Amino acid sequence: MLNQLKKLFQSLQETASKEELDFNTALAALLVEVMRADGKLQQSEFDKIAELLKTRCELPQAQVTTLIDEAQQLVEHAVDMYSFAKQINNHTNDVERIEVIELLWHVAYADGELDSHEDHIIRKIAGLFYVAHADFIAAKLRAKP
Repeated sequence: MLNQLKKLFQSLQETASKEELDFNTALAALLVEVMRADGKLQQSEFDKIAELLKTRCELPQAQVTTLIDEAQQLVEHAVDMYSFAKQINNHTNDVERIEVIELLWHVAYADGELDSHEDHIIRKIAGLFYVAHADFIAAKLRAKP
């Protein structure tokens, strides 16, 4: 029985390493997490995510749409946000992670109101990014319309 469990864990680790996320997918997934946090999928939030991915990641519109669809699928099946945050942490420095937090705030504000669930999810992501509270608040204020 223990040997079967070991084989299962080894196969899961091999599968996980083969399915490593890229930066753009991880970023899109975190943006989608914020969009979904309040339980309402607003077109304005979807449009904001598309705009941010297009301008910040310099992607063509067709690729942005595909990326958002893929991110939505990943988020629906994800147990937590750690794998997404890990990918961002691996490819950014402290200043860039603060900028990502600001992007998340832009999505939260896109529908004209900030829901407590959106605030909570961004706070959790900031913790995964090791962003100081002062930087978290500063990013929030910069994004506020």
